[in-house]
Amino acid sequence: MATRQIKLVRIAHVFYKHKDIAAARTFYEDFGFFESSRVGKRTYYRGYGTEPFVICAEEGETDEFLGPAFVVESLEDLQYASETLPEATKIYELKDVPGGGQCVTFKDPVDGWPFHLVFGQQAIEASSPEFPDLKFNYPTVKNRGASEKQRFTKRPAPVHKLGHFGVCLTDFDTAYEFYTKKFNFFPSELVEADGKIVTTFLRINRGSDLVDHHTFFFFQGPKFHVHHSSFETHDFDAQVLGHDWLRHKGYKNCWGVGRHIMGSQIFDYWFDPSGFIMEHYVDGDLMNDQEATHLSPASPDNLHVWGPDLPPDFLK
Repeated sequence: MATRQIKLVRIAHVFYKHKDIAAARTFYEDFGFFESSRVGKRTYYRGYGTEPFVICAEEGETDEFLGPAFVVESLEDLQYASETLPEATKIYELKDVPGGGQCVTFKDPVDGWPFHLVFGQQAIEASSPEFPDLKFNYPTVKNRGASEKQRFTKRPAPVHKLGHFGVCLTDFDTAYEFYTKKFNFFPSELVEADGKIVTTFLRINRGSDLVDHHTFFFFQGPKFHVHHSSFETHDFDAQVLGHDWLRHKGYKNCWGVGRHIMGSQIFDYWFDPSGFIMEHYVDGDLMNDQEATHLSPASPDNLHVWGPDLPPDFLK
């Protein structure tokens, strides 16, 4: 008998705890988030899309990843999650949280980090990124007329939405079985090293609907840690303007700008003041249930087609 899957709709937001909350808030603004509210020790940030918030910064005594949240399809999914997932809470109300709604929090079965499922959050009205949809002039096709210029202002790259997050886990096989059986995650990519699958990029299977190439990835390592969270911005110009903004502000670049192979995104990774990696991306692949899983060998050459060399400690 097939195991009932909890149906996910999309990724919603992530939570981080910071010892130096003032530095984290400054970075978040320079990264392109828009503060929506402060409640107690938590500061919520939105993008210019319809999610009520995409990241939450919590003040605390440690720098810590506090987990992602995914929207589930129904209240029945949320109830089933509370009854069947490891160390799951009962359904609780999201009070004083942008968008409201209900939530269940469970613990990852391998390394015990928190994972949140939400239902009933109210969408907000999208705002403008204040960037035009550009027309490009190619060698033989000119899309702009006389005196139609491309002019920009130095500024952060405006975040649209949370696209994905990734973690290093200590038992790949157990995690893979759990997440692909309990949820409608489907592997867009599997990466093999020495005859063993060591990394996966998982998308949310929504049938014929187009979805992002991945919303969750994980790989095996000696100790659990969050690898990065990735946020979509408007386009390549916005991304590189954001790159220059962060560089001029003195933040440490991790890797980028470059073009991935798996997923195709143009990427730009930065360290926040707490040492967490945050990514801007644009132009990622979309897929549906017609796209099969791809198997690739583990190799630096499979991670990007152009851009700076892969940092030696990027996947540690």
